[in-house]
Amino acid sequence: MTNYQFMFFLLSAIIIIFSILTVTTRRILRAATFLLFVLVATAGLYFMLRFNFLAAIQLTLYAGGIVVLIIFSVLLTSHISQKLEKASISKRILAAIAAIAGAVLCIITILATEFPTVTPNPPETDIHTIGQALLSTDKFGYSLPFEVISILLLAAMIGSIIIAKKRKD
Repeated sequence: MTNYQFMFFLLSAIIIIFSILTVTTRRILRAATFLLFVLVATAGLYFMLRFNFLAAIQLTLYAGGIVVLIIFSVLLTSHISQKLEKASISKRILAAIAAIAGAVLCIITILATEFPTVTPNPPETDIHTIGQALLSTDKFGYSLPFEVISILLLAAMIGSIIIAKKRKD
């Protein structure tokens, strides 16, 4: 087993374990922390694939932005020691059926797809080209996506505040 295979299996195990912990824990702060581990491990997979820009976006936007907003929103608006109610057995059974069906669908799709092996030569880029692309509003510019990301972060903060704020009726 090579180092790349070992790292792939390690990051995959981290993603699977912490994903399960994220959806099964009854404490919302722990769920947000487990989600942070999942997102960081996903960024690790992107780094292994040499998608450095996508990994950096994964770390800054999701792991750095949304999870931090969720954690701070929960810390500011709710009681940390409060546990969520336990899911009923019917909800657990339906969730297990949905998870198994999703896993089977993914496995069938992966096994039925023939993935071609290609070795592309990445174009040479420098900092000036990347900076111009980030600030550009042209066809391949990133100015609009960054504005959309800011709206996404705002929506995540508002949503986490609404979820964390409990009505006491």
